Amino acid sequence: MAEFWAAVVAFYTGTFGVPVRVLTIIVVASLVRLVLQLVIRRVVNRVISGVKKRQNVEDTAALQASPVAAMRIVQRTRAFGGVLSSTVTTVVVLVSLVLIVSAIDPNATGAFSLITAALGAGLGFGAQNVVRDVLNGLFIVTEDQLGVGDVVDLGQATGVVEAVGIRVTTVRDVNGTLWYVRNGEILRVGNMSQGWARVILDLAIPYDADIDAVKERMLQTGIEMRSDGKWKRLMMEQPEIWGIESISADAIVLRLVVKTRTGAKDDVARELRARVKRTLDAMGIRVPALGVAAGGAAKVGGSDDTPVIPGVVKPQATPRPPTTGGKK
Repeated sequence: MAEFWAAVVAFYTGTFGVPVRVLTIIVVASLVRLVLQLVIRRVVNRVISGVKKRQNVEDTAALQASPVAAMRIVQRTRAFGGVLSSTVTTVVVLVSLVLIVSAIDPNATGAFSLITAALGAGLGFGAQNVVRDVLNGLFIVTEDQLGVGDVVDLGQATGVVEAVGIRVTTVRDVNGTLWYVRNGEILRVGNMSQGWARVILDLAIPYDADIDAVKERMLQTGIEMRSDGKWKRLMMEQPEIWGIESISADAIVLRLVVKTRTGAKDDVARELRARVKRTLDAMGIRVPALGVAAGGAAKVGGSDDTPVIPGVVKPQATPRPPTTGGKK
């Protein structure tokens, strides 16, 4: 046995010792990275599978109708797993490089210290943005500001979060464009997937219309929609009439609101508009002309909806997490 280990030592210190040591370091580093990545992936999958099992669903998209905490666990776990995987890769690569340099030239330790000091000084100036990106990315994930699958407004881009890396967060907008946003440049996060959302429907009606009758029928239309089994699980509360939002010479703007689940806001809004339109037709009410009503409604603040007026071009819909083809 002693002869065997003596032969191994002689092999590593012989003519081909340096290449062999370098190769060994690379192989070991690759195996360590692979094992850690598998562990991280396994833990993430087990957490997600546990949440799905408790909620009795098979697809993550089905969690939209489940308690908010379950969806947040899945999204946060995926985001944290992505950041942790990137961190592991970075650490393994850096440690491997140090070991390879030491294997090539054992006397390079002193020189390497000087190089490290120089690199540290360089990080303080040239690479400070990279350090800021990394630190900000860690804070974003640990504070649960966003997660994979969230619909967010980052200022630079608005869309569905597809990945959260150690330096960059990728967001897919409603047009399908994939945006790469540096974590250090994210100064604010508007998360539209946490808690609940609200549909705000502003309706412009003629000035001489019976306001009380219209308000009653609008509210009744919303309540009837919520009693429908298809929409009941998506509308968290009964619709409310907030009253008159603005008045002009020819139009009065009424506001109807309803609290919904985050992933169902646009679907509920579209269906509610269609039902309100049919209600107005049944009442024989014609909305004012575009120019007249829009002038009064333009003063309405805080609404994500324009008055229900024929010919109005609606703004782009809020992007939603994909319901098919996504992560299971």
